[in-house]
Amino acid sequence: MTEEDLTSIKSEEEVKRTEIPREVPILPLRDTVIYPFMVTPLVVARPKSVQLINDVVVGDRILGLVAQKQAEIEDPTPDDIYQYGTVATVLKMLKFPDGSLRVLVQGMRRIQIVKVTQTEPYFKAIVRPLEEIVEPSTELDALANTVSSLFQRVVNMSPHLPDELSVAAMNTPDPGRLADLVASNLTLPTEEKQALLEELNVKKRLEKLVVHLNRLLEVLEMSSKIQDQVQSELSKSQREYFLREQLKAIQKELGMEDERTAEIKELREKIKQAKMPEEAEKEALRELDRLAKMPPGAAEYTVARTYLDWLVSLPWSVSTEDNLDIKRAKKILDEDHYDLERVKERILEFLAVRKLKQDMKGPILAFVGPPGVGKTSLGRSIARALGRKFVRISLGGVRDEAEIRGHRRTYIGALPGRIIRGLRTAGSNNPVFMLDEVDKLGADFRGDPSSALLEVLDPEQNNSFTDHYLDVPFDLSKVMFICTANVLDTIPPALRDRMEVLELPGYTEEEKLAIAFRYLIPRQLEQHGLTAENLRFQKRAVRRIIREYTREAGLRNLEREIANVCRKVAKKIALEGPTAEVLTYAKVPEYLGPPRYYYEIAERTSEPGVATGLAWTPSGGDILFVEATRMPGSKQLILTGQLGDVMRESAQAALSWVRSHALDLRIDERFFDRYDIHVHVPAGAIPKDGPSAGVTIVTALVSLLTGRPVRSDLAMTGEITLRGKVLPVGGIKEKVLAAHRAGIRTVVLPKRNKKDLEEVPKEVLEDIEFHYVDRVEQVLRVAFAKKKSKRKAASRKAAAEREAAEPAS
Repeated sequence: MTEEDLTSIKSEEEVKRTEIPREVPILPLRDTVIYPFMVTPLVVARPKSVQLINDVVVGDRILGLVAQKQAEIEDPTPDDIYQYGTVATVLKMLKFPDGSLRVLVQGMRRIQIVKVTQTEPYFKAIVRPLEEIVEPSTELDALANTVSSLFQRVVNMSPHLPDELSVAAMNTPDPGRLADLVASNLTLPTEEKQALLEELNVKKRLEKLVVHLNRLLEVLEMSSKIQDQVQSELSKSQREYFLREQLKAIQKELGMEDERTAEIKELREKIKQAKMPEEAEKEALRELDRLAKMPPGAAEYTVARTYLDWLVSLPWSVSTEDNLDIKRAKKILDEDHYDLERVKERILEFLAVRKLKQDMKGPILAFVGPPGVGKTSLGRSIARALGRKFVRISLGGVRDEAEIRGHRRTYIGALPGRIIRGLRTAGSNNPVFMLDEVDKLGADFRGDPSSALLEVLDPEQNNSFTDHYLDVPFDLSKVMFICTANVLDTIPPALRDRMEVLELPGYTEEEKLAIAFRYLIPRQLEQHGLTAENLRFQKRAVRRIIREYTREAGLRNLEREIANVCRKVAKKIALEGPTAEVLTYAKVPEYLGPPRYYYEIAERTSEPGVATGLAWTPSGGDILFVEATRMPGSKQLILTGQLGDVMRESAQAALSWVRSHALDLRIDERFFDRYDIHVHVPAGAIPKDGPSAGVTIVTALVSLLTGRPVRSDLAMTGEITLRGKVLPVGGIKEKVLAAHRAGIRTVVLPKRNKKDLEEVPKEVLEDIEFHYVDRVEQVLRVAFAKKKSKRKAASRKAAAEREAAEPAS
């Protein structure tokens, strides 16, 4: 503002003496509110507004200044402007080449538009001057002082407000003038500024200003705090930079290497020693060159450094030498695990081929079997026999593909996948790598881990496995992958096709007995601080534990019960001193409580309408009872016991066959007209499905309707057709072992399943009498026969007598 402008400003007395015309031109303003006594420059560019200013300047220079409700409206109507404004005088006007005007105006008094009298070429309106409402009081003076003080603080903290405003506020005694001075210089939305203009009560106007000033102060203080922190960080970084540069200069003068140069040199040496493939080494050197040009404080520096650490720490060319002594390997495998001949044979075959062909690829094996049969521990034993490192990762519940392939380096905290991490832990590129619980992989929106495993477990592809984090191929062809699973059904077919499946069946009673004395008892004695003198087990006692306290395909519960006995003996020694305990058959309940399982087959099948079937389960197989009963009704077949659709259809087929052969079976042909048939398969809480209970349901129905009980030592399995044929089923090995565990001594199998008995242990085959059938009639003849095998009964009796005579082990 020039000196000439200052001289043209009217004093307060002159403003008050100026008479306000009844009708004045109205100039709409965008994003601007003018207050009385305030001098403000305006830019006028709209043609209507330019004409208004030109007419006003040649007249009395008085006009009304009113804010628009919406600034973006180019040609406002009377409804688009507020009703309250300020009458002002034009102090000075300058014209510019583009046709716009620069005017300096001074507000004089608040006005209210009473009526718009003209809209073209510009607005004219009848206005009413407004007087402020001032009620002198101590509270009003206090509010004025508070506003003045707060405004001075705002001026001090705001770089865009001149210090003169602070002086002006201190020297404005009138509360109304003070309120308008402060309001005109605050950065507030147009609506809030307009509300302050329309507030005629000076006290209320000051109260509103206190709220606005406090809010503005909070923002300014926070901004100042942030600015100070940023400035402090910048100063610290600059200081560190200067000191680092000085240190470099000093080290250069002394002929010393700085820490950063030494680090780059060390990484370059490690890359050379890692003996990476050409592609990986090229990527590592490229990343190292980037790192050398990067300041240590850069965000990318740590990412690049960590990436290089991973590259140089991987075993690109580090391999352990295989121990190709087959006899030694066989000895180790036999030491660690009892039986499991098929698996041991496969490992020895691998060693034999490896001995003849040095560069053979690692096999992809899958151990499938019920829990507790030794799948995981077998992998560790194989690594020991081969002389390789052992790595195990559990895939149970893994749902993210990045767990296998890793995260890309763009993510914060990215890491390689578990395959690459496992290899770094092993420290060699040919370990035995166990992928545990591969059947329990999940899938969700983050990807499908089983699909990522397709490349890992394919010998034709895994020689160039690319982890997302490394982004360079790594050769996995030398790794011996071993997967474990309880069931094959949940493994995707494409993944299952890449694996050589070796099934580990459940253990027989004799095998459990041998394993208990060879492995479990010595291990538990050692873990509980006992010796063979403190506690001895009789064979009959261990057999009783197997029969009456566990019912499983594996060995976990058996080992828990042995550990239970050891703990009780350890407690007795701690309380009473050294002792020599012998666990006999009779003492087992004393240590383990009452038996948990009973041989209830004879009791359950002693009545007509009950037959014993065999079922396959993920834990190795079990027996199940099919119960049938009839009651007065009308042609209804009731099925209970949580039966699946396939099993329900088997029950329908069984009933249809019985009805169609009623005469041959000496059953009243019209039995179904007068009775309802109810078939139930306990236990009701466990879901059941599959076709293999067909022969069992037929036998139970025939037993019910003829009134003849089924043999108590008999169990059966097989699918039936409406023509009475018995079709083969799966899971024969598990079913036969379950029958043997339950004390079954006669088993009926489909004739075409006879070949499946080759995998059943010899002692089980000797202990069970098998009947192979292909017709339902043959099943019924066996089910209702009274004669038993004398030879096998005699052999069992002799075995029991020998065991009773055995001393404690």
